[in-house]
Amino acid sequence: MDNKITALKDTSTQKLADIFHSRKAQLPGGATGRETAFGSFANKGLPNKRVEEFKYTDIRALLGDVAPLAVRPQLDAAKSALVTATRFAGIDAHRIALVDGHAFFELSDVKGVEVVSLAEALASGHPLLSKLNVSAKAATNPLFELNTAFMTDGVIVRVAKGVKLDKPLHLRFVAGAEAVATASRVLVVVEEGAEITLLESHESRDGVGFQFNDVVEIIIGDHARVEHTRINSEGRDALALSTLTARMGKEVAFTTFNMSLGAKASRHQVYLAFEGEKSTAQVNGATLLNGSQHADATLVADHNAVGCISRELFKTIIDDNATGVFQGRINVDPEAQKTDGKMMSACLLLSDNGTMYNKPELEIFADDVQCGHGATCGALDDDLLFYIESRGVPRVEAESLLIQAFIGEAVEAVQQEDAKDELIELVVNWLQQRG
Repeated sequence: MDNKITALKDTSTQKLADIFHSRKAQLPGGATGRETAFGSFANKGLPNKRVEEFKYTDIRALLGDVAPLAVRPQLDAAKSALVTATRFAGIDAHRIALVDGHAFFELSDVKGVEVVSLAEALASGHPLLSKLNVSAKAATNPLFELNTAFMTDGVIVRVAKGVKLDKPLHLRFVAGAEAVATASRVLVVVEEGAEITLLESHESRDGVGFQFNDVVEIIIGDHARVEHTRINSEGRDALALSTLTARMGKEVAFTTFNMSLGAKASRHQVYLAFEGEKSTAQVNGATLLNGSQHADATLVADHNAVGCISRELFKTIIDDNATGVFQGRINVDPEAQKTDGKMMSACLLLSDNGTMYNKPELEIFADDVQCGHGATCGALDDDLLFYIESRGVPRVEAESLLIQAFIGEAVEAVQQEDAKDELIELVVNWLQQRG
């Protein structure tokens, strides 16, 4: 029996329901498990500013007309799309190509890890599918539910116990020529004692209204190390929604960095779960906005184990009429004694017309902890500008130096030198375009 959802809250959700019910039987693995996710999503509808978690990012208003769900492009079209992708392209790395959300192993080059396409895994009932939806909190997020309902392809990556990958693994998310919606899912399972550097890039053409809703899930075994660096470099007409979840065992070292400088509107959600003792996570972000761009960085860090450390540092630069959002929450459960958590969001306003919303939060139920949060927002320091100019540096260059120093503190978390150099170059290029 087809339990079609009828209690819908807006026309966009209705259109998504129509697409879901017309496509669900053709999606990999059929409708099994998808009905529950879409039913929960449809009962809420697309989130808007009346929903507290989306108070500053009204997805319903930003979405507009719903784009058709992407189908697998032809190989030649996928090759053409990849030619234009440049992010991290100069780094010696293993690569996995995902075009319009679909994995193309014939255009990939990866060794040393087990990789299977998500479409194939869903069709065959791959055993690692049991590890999907690793974050209970993310699973109830409407954007995550929408991805679960529509997930079409992606990859599952397994890094076996003790393996130390010889070079970075680069996930290349590239869009084709037509305005489509994607719902890709990537699962990375890093087993005990393994080490991996993960690069992730998202690129699309300007002038095309792509709608992306992509999820990357990482499960990190005991004593493992993961460094993750991500660039959102979508075209200026795209809506880029993304979710990262990470579940950590004991004595894990995890670093994730996200740079957002593309898309008309974007929201990057991070869900961390400390499930083993004495693990450390560094979560950094750098956002550079101009024109009328809107970018939202949302973080939830759940400390559920003893003696874990989390550090979160987000830097935002806003020019013209752009809008930035930071929402961060550190949750400390009663059993998570000796937690050490620090969260900071800092914004630099280069225009009187820019807007920044900061919302850092702590929720602590343990008594032996060190936790703190802060947020700042302001313009360039006139005294520092005067000092640099008095040394013969033109004002534009003086401003550029201060901006690079401001954003550089967040970029320093990236340990892969080639990736760090590219990120710094992107900042410099952004400043040069500013003039």
